[in-house]
Amino acid sequence: MRDSSVPVAAAADDREAVEHILGRPLSQVWPAGALAPGSRVTVVGAQDWNGPWQVEFAGTIDAMGAPEHNEHALAANGELLYWVTFDTPQYDNDGDGPYRKAQIWGRYLRTEPEPEA
Repeated sequence: MRDSSVPVAAAADDREAVEHILGRPLSQVWPAGALAPGSRVTVVGAQDWNGPWQVEFAGTIDAMGAPEHNEHALAANGELLYWVTFDTPQYDNDGDGPYRKAQIWGRYLRTEPEPEA
C-alpha cells in the first residue's frame, strides 16, 4: 500500500536520494506492532519543548522505508522512526522547509481513526 497522491517516479526518486545520503538501503521489513503504511496520522508538537514543527498537521505513514528503531540518546526504549508524507508542505520550528516528507519520531505521531465506509 502506498500514498497514491505521490507519483511512482517521485516516490522512487525520494527513496534513491535517502538511500544515497544514508549510504545504505532502506529496510522494507515492517516491525511487528508498527503503524501500517497508509495509516493516517497527525504530527504533533513536543510536550516539553517548542518543537519540532511549527504547527500540528496531517500526514500518512509512507511505505518508502519500514519504521526503524530510534537510536538517539533521548529516544524512548523501543521508539520507532516513521517516514511520513505530509498533506501540505511544512516548516520545522527553526523555519527550515518547506518539507513534504520527513522521518518522524513515534512520540510525535497521533493516529487518526479510519473513515467509515
